[in-house]
Amino acid sequence: IVVDWHSLANSNYNTAAAGVPDVGRALGNFLVWLINNAGGNWNQVHLIGFSLGAHVVGNAGRQAGGRPARVTGLDPAGPQWGGNSNALNRNAGHYVECIHTDGRALGIFNPSGDADFYPNGGRNPQPGCRINTCSHGRATELMASSVRTNHLVGRRCGNIWEAELSNCNGGTLHMGNGNFGKRGSGLYGLRTRNAWPF
Repeated sequence: IVVDWHSLANSNYNTAAAGVPDVGRALGNFLVWLINNAGGNWNQVHLIGFSLGAHVVGNAGRQAGGRPARVTGLDPAGPQWGGNSNALNRNAGHYVECIHTDGRALGIFNPSGDADFYPNGGRNPQPGCRINTCSHGRATELMASSVRTNHLVGRRCGNIWEAELSNCNGGTLHMGNGNFGKRGSGLYGLRTRNAWPF
């Protein structure tokens, strides 16, 4: 299922951000209706959203009572979302993962999920990027690559500063992928390359 909310998402940022909770709740209500009336299994629901869409799927998951198996935020939008009760958080699903690629700019830097990945420090510039929009969008490319090959592996960090420096030496967890039963927690750092498959 793909949610087309372009008429709101393409308006000015403040208007789009203000509309996120309503779009998310509508999606959550639709998923509850769909599973209750057409069948389905919450253990096979993985909500994925990029930028403001990450907060949309967070609201959808919470509206559905946190029943989705997985929720993944791809560089969740940063401006206006720090400390915002409508932001993506770990209550959106059984397992919530975030991939931060432009933190403290277009994306949020603070941990938002059960597991938060900070490729290349989670900030601009990502390898091969010169501008924030490239780094911000890199999260979508990393996710797509991880679903295809499941080769991006993070190492657990002791704190956010280790993640920012990609100086993490703890246990490992694969970033992204399509595993519905995935579980993990903590902050993870990893290095990627500048071109597909990264």
